[in-house]
Amino acid sequence: MPDSSVRDRRALGGPGVLLVVVYGVLALAATGRSVLQISEYFERAPLAYVLSAVAAVVYLLATWCLARGGRWVRVGIVACAVELVGVLAVGAASYALPSAFPDKTVWSHFGQGYGFVPLVLPVLGLLWFRRVERAAAAEETAARGAGVGDGAAPSGG
Repeated sequence: MPDSSVRDRRALGGPGVLLVVVYGVLALAATGRSVLQISEYFERAPLAYVLSAVAAVVYLLATWCLARGGRWVRVGIVACAVELVGVLAVGAASYALPSAFPDKTVWSHFGQGYGFVPLVLPVLGLLWFRRVERAAAAEETAARGAGVGDGAAPSGG
């Protein structure tokens, strides 16, 4: 059943486990930071702090998608793409409009406050999801190929 194998496949295994851990840590850090910034300092930089909360949600979603796999892989690809666009846009904006980003956020200055992990992580996530998708496609092709050779004589040539 190719459908159930796609549904059941996981994005975990090898580097996928490490990605889940790193995404999980970043999700917790971004959530904590954004909650603090929004609750205590919102008037200082509302846009920056809301974007920090958006980053937290994206990290939570990417963590979930990596851990669950299956049908969540495509959602994870979108989450990582949004993350990459976000860190590039916010990173550039934080240099172009420093007054809008008076405090560090997860994506400001391309994630400099987090060792540039937010800049590298979505690329790694996208590469991992691509690997998972290719492996699933190869399994599906192999399963279909095995069903084709069910004892019928090959057509001659």
